[in-house]
Amino acid sequence: MCGRFAITTPSDAMARLFAATPANDLPKVPDYNVCPTNPVHVVTSGAGRRLGAMRWGFIPHWYKSPTDGPLLINARAESIARKPAFAAACHERRCLIPANGFYEWTKDEGGNRLPWYITRTDGAPMAFAGIWQDWGQGEDRMSTCAIVTCDANQAMSKIHHRIPVIVEPDNWPLWLGEAGHGAATLMQAPPEDALRFWRVDPRVNSNRAEGPELIEPIEE
Repeated sequence: MCGRFAITTPSDAMARLFAATPANDLPKVPDYNVCPTNPVHVVTSGAGRRLGAMRWGFIPHWYKSPTDGPLLINARAESIARKPAFAAACHERRCLIPANGFYEWTKDEGGNRLPWYITRTDGAPMAFAGIWQDWGQGEDRMSTCAIVTCDANQAMSKIHHRIPVIVEPDNWPLWLGEAGHGAATLMQAPPEDALRFWRVDPRVNSNRAEGPELIEPIEE
């Protein structure tokens, strides 16, 4: 799964990278500890690309409140097209969620959670495959999203068995629905050498922790 990530690319640079028109209410950057239910940057496509803000935590249309069921921050690639909560969004409302890295956890012999930071080997920003859904009415109306995950590659499986689907720039049009059909072929793990990772301070275990030191390597 992906339950925490970092975004450090400035919003104007993100807009240029994705050739998207930025909204006025974008989340603050840098943010080294993006948590579920936080607003996140999301790229959508309609009459042109738009960089906007959505709640990280997909809310199906039948929920009577945001807490009416499980918190849906991830959607499994293997079942996304069949799940009632995600099926329509998978076909009609795909998006890209920019990030510079994400966190996963292992445990030591004492059961303590040990955080790792994962980023691209080439240092470029990531674009997670996502889906989105508008929920509510009137003042309660909000746009919500989830990150699509798949089985981890062999390198990443040492840390966690799942990984976010990372869409390469050449495939952004296909995932966003701008280049016809075939987006399902993108829902797979990246090549073995695409990502690098290192242990970071357990302070990131708190959702209140912040600052660039959260992604600094520590001795194992």
